[in-house]
Amino acid sequence: MTRLSQTLAASVLALVAACPALAEELRIYGWAGEMPDEVLQDFEAETGIAVTFDTFDSNESMIAKLDAGGSGYDLVNPSQYAVQILINRGKIIELDHSKIETYDNIGPSFKEVSYDPGNKYSIPYVWGTTGLAYNKTCVEQPITSWKALFDEKYNGRVYMLDNMLAAYIAGLQVNGFSANTSNPDEIAKATETLIAQKPMLAGYNSTNFADLVSSGEACIVQSWSSSVLQAIKDNPDVVYVLPEEGGTMWIDGYSILNDAPNPEAAYKFLSYILRPEVAAKTTELTQTATVVPASKALLPADLASNSAVFPDEKTIANADFILDLGDAMKFYQDGWTQVKAAQ
Repeated sequence: MTRLSQTLAASVLALVAACPALAEELRIYGWAGEMPDEVLQDFEAETGIAVTFDTFDSNESMIAKLDAGGSGYDLVNPSQYAVQILINRGKIIELDHSKIETYDNIGPSFKEVSYDPGNKYSIPYVWGTTGLAYNKTCVEQPITSWKALFDEKYNGRVYMLDNMLAAYIAGLQVNGFSANTSNPDEIAKATETLIAQKPMLAGYNSTNFADLVSSGEACIVQSWSSSVLQAIKDNPDVVYVLPEEGGTMWIDGYSILNDAPNPEAAYKFLSYILRPEVAAKTTELTQTATVVPASKALLPADLASNSAVFPDEKTIANADFILDLGDAMKFYQDGWTQVKAAQ
């Protein structure tokens, strides 16, 4: 090695030694709007782990991305039926609860969920309901039923969620069927109902429907509870209800992917978000209930008592819990294709 080469090599080694080690990285693929940036920033500041948080707007698009392979994500944020699908496809690992320091903070009723008993593959984090929201200034009386979404007197001022299973919740329950049915005749009847409804809709919308009902451009919208609560906070004329037919309850949680580059960082994140103070911050910033009961005492009184965020047992008693419908999904997918193609 020449003297010049030796000098250059020594300089490179000195520079490497002077530079801080690259930050540990964590990549998460999650629902849009459910994980506040502030929580992610706090986690980064405390742990030194750099977080990349990419978002999806449906379980189906998330599953398709994972099926394509090589996502590079450590954690994914599926809803309950999507957990079942990911388990069956071998996409997520069985969790080591001993590595989740705050696991015991999860409420008892969320530790024995039917779709993943014992939380073997998924840690529940936030939950809510699927119902409807309306603006009191443009309806004649309080709305209590899915039937309002099919009432022609609201022609052009109704939006349905642009989500297959969400739309079928209303289409099935308004006909007296379970939102979890696998009966092809019942699914076909719901398809007919949704096709007949389509000409009176302003559209299908899963993005800014809360703004539309708050402004009064829409009178009634099908809605996820968490998406419309900020509109309710800003505009007292907006009301969210679970319809008398039942609506549904949902849970979104976190699972570690089987090809996660950094599973240890994923466990640290799971331990962090189950702290009561962190869960409370999530609820306060997103208006979404978490599965950590101790967080409720840390919330402002008006939020802790908000029945739209924390519905009581009686309110959710008739709500269906959407699960993986297996082979019956083909009937929904074929029907949805017909609905979207209808004029």
